[in-house]
Amino acid sequence: MLDTMTYTKAAAGLFGALLIFLLGKWAAEEIYHVELHGEASYVIETGEDETDSAAAEETVDFATLLASADVDKGARLFRQCSACHKLEAGANGTGPYLYGIVNRAKGAADGFGYSATLAGMGGDWTPENLSGFLENPRGYAPGTSMSYSGMKDAEDRANLIAYLATIGG
Repeated sequence: MLDTMTYTKAAAGLFGALLIFLLGKWAAEEIYHVELHGEASYVIETGEDETDSAAAEETVDFATLLASADVDKGARLFRQCSACHKLEAGANGTGPYLYGIVNRAKGAADGFGYSATLAGMGGDWTPENLSGFLENPRGYAPGTSMSYSGMKDAEDRANLIAYLATIGG
């Protein structure tokens, strides 16, 4: 017979088991939770320096990468840029037009409202400057309004810059 008392006992058993499970989980976390304070007491030497692997990859000269760049791969990489940038002279989008960007003066796209950081930067967009900007736009020009997070691979940057150099160069 199923009456109210039977349902109450079944619910109490279920909730009691859940409560015991949660208390057991809490106790295990308290017992086995490890907090590291200070330095490790024992360090295993692997024989390798703890240097950034990205810095090790940058040992190749960017001019060498640019000389061996693949324009077709750069054209494919430009698809990411095409969401905000146009390749027609004077056709600004969310970002300035990139027609003839290589060796053009910084902040010189007619009709585009640059951030104060880029508008105040001097010099030209040389391949090396473009590479630095594309790698980390906010690191290269703090305060820039470009929301792109950056292109970490130097070979990809070289391919993209080689492609841009063929447009309006």
